Amino acid sequence: MADYCKMWESLGINLEAHDQLLNAIPPIYQQIFLDQINRPQAMSYFDMVVMEIHGLRIQELQEHKAKGGAVVGSFCVYVPEEIVLAAGGLNVGLCAGAEIGFDEAEKILPRNLCPLIKSAFGFKMSRVCPYFESCDLIVGENTCDGKKKAWEIMTEDVVPVYTMDIPQVKSEKGKELWLDEVKKFKEKMEEVSGKKIEVDELAKAIKLVNDKRRALQRLSNLRKNKPSPISGRDALLIEEIAFYDDNPRFIEKVNVLCDELEERIEKGEGSKKDAPRVMISGCPMVIPNWKLPFIIESSGASLVCEESCTGQRYFEDLVAEDGGSVGAQLEAIADRYLKIDCSCFTPNQERIDNIVKLAKEFEVDGVIYNVLQFCDPYAVEYRRVEKALEKEGISVLRIETDYGQEDSGQIKTRVEAFVEMIS
Repeated sequence: MADYCKMWESLGINLEAHDQLLNAIPPIYQQIFLDQINRPQAMSYFDMVVMEIHGLRIQELQEHKAKGGAVVGSFCVYVPEEIVLAAGGLNVGLCAGAEIGFDEAEKILPRNLCPLIKSAFGFKMSRVCPYFESCDLIVGENTCDGKKKAWEIMTEDVVPVYTMDIPQVKSEKGKELWLDEVKKFKEKMEEVSGKKIEVDELAKAIKLVNDKRRALQRLSNLRKNKPSPISGRDALLIEEIAFYDDNPRFIEKVNVLCDELEERIEKGEGSKKDAPRVMISGCPMVIPNWKLPFIIESSGASLVCEESCTGQRYFEDLVAEDGGSVGAQLEAIADRYLKIDCSCFTPNQERIDNIVKLAKEFEVDGVIYNVLQFCDPYAVEYRRVEKALEKEGISVLRIETDYGQEDSGQIKTRVEAFVEMIS
């Protein structure tokens, strides 16, 4: 770790606070992931990635920067990774799932704000995140009021944030606005990287990101089997790692895992055959916020699908690969990303229908609706989700929580009762 310490120091990391963060992860990871019985052997790669979360990957980012490449940090699945890659950049997710840094964040932000926003903000303020410190460009978006106002404050007091304007209505004017935003982002990446985006490079980038989506789609489809050949927490971990790992290596390792999972399916190996099948819907779950998935599976259920940004919304659609010009490619990118059914849209029947569709496809016995405290869009939209699922005879449980562990016992009691009800 001596070499990493020098690297962290060069990035201006607060080593004392950073040690507290890193020291907290191994015991949690051991309990939630490594203590599982009969895990797929190919999960060893993803275990390594987590153990090296601020080491090997950060070193790779620094090597990329030393060769003249840019690193772009983002907080949302609407930021087109294809454009970053085509400009010779690498994209990393900056969302955080821990309370470390809340004290610093709350010196500027209100306490009654979404923990995801406070966590990302606090990681930067506390200087504990080498991904933040590696970025040449940080990209935000206006998917909720909390985010768009936080980016204003971050730009004034901490570090400039380039904000993309996400339309709130999927109308023709909304599509025009979004295409214009995608074009502007392409221009911004050319400015940051000093490299003009050409059609061939953009085509390669589109293919690469699509291949990552295809690998994740393959993994997701394998979870439809009974029993599921992989635990939900392991699948979620892979989906989280997708936001910052090296793309070609990640694609290879996911497909190696899927090969093993297909063998497990042939042998009938996986979760208990009689375990109730559960889907999580709602707010994203980012590293190391594994509380709810762990509670669900330790309560006897099998978690088989995540309808969230760290889940289906991230990989369920592909960008068309037949664009013959940069203009056509940008239109294809804009079309694909506007299909994402975030709760920021109104009306949002598309998301309601998709939740019902996924529940049926994965043959779930129940849905657990995950809401982060003070996340108004997902909290308000719950009522429509509940009505749609109950109409189809699918039970649903709403859980509102934050990144703390204080409510774990209460949540477990409620989840256990729900699992017993749907068994």
